[in-house]
Amino acid sequence: MKNIRIVITLMLTLSITISNAGTPKNDKIETPNDSLRLAELNDFWAEVSRTVSEGDFEGYKATYHEDAVVVFTTGENKGSVSIAKALRNWEQDFIDTKSGKTRNSVEFRFSQRVGDETTAHETGIFAFQSNNGTGNDNPKQFVHFNALLIKRAEAWLLVMEYQKSKATEEEWNVLE
Repeated sequence: MKNIRIVITLMLTLSITISNAGTPKNDKIETPNDSLRLAELNDFWAEVSRTVSEGDFEGYKATYHEDAVVVFTTGENKGSVSIAKALRNWEQDFIDTKSGKTRNSVEFRFSQRVGDETTAHETGIFAFQSNNGTGNDNPKQFVHFNALLIKRAEAWLLVMEYQKSKATEEEWNVLE
């Protein structure tokens, strides 16, 4: 009896291996749920862009879970901080943008987007540009980032934002 179980197990394993042998590992078939999630996340990132360009601090703050963490490994200030601390550091930029003193914009492009109905991990590059009131735009800053999101009460929220490293415009142009 024991030998029969071993033979059946081996046959099932071999059958699964053979049936998967012709399937490319990198081909991802998008399901209707993926399409819905990506559409919702596209709306989410459009809202983040809107809040930055309009200086809508409360709207921007609402895109983060209250316990979110921001990780920086670019620039001089490497480390991780709570979203509450990060928002305190960023609030003046939003006030200045809302008053017209500065202009800021951010765009997002992605190299990988994985998740399910209530979780998402997004990898890509964001392009941030600022005008500090002089009338001249500073060069766009391109940054590789990862974002971990959860969906709560029909809204996507950032749980973790990881600003990994500087990116180039060429890398940006490769992404859609």
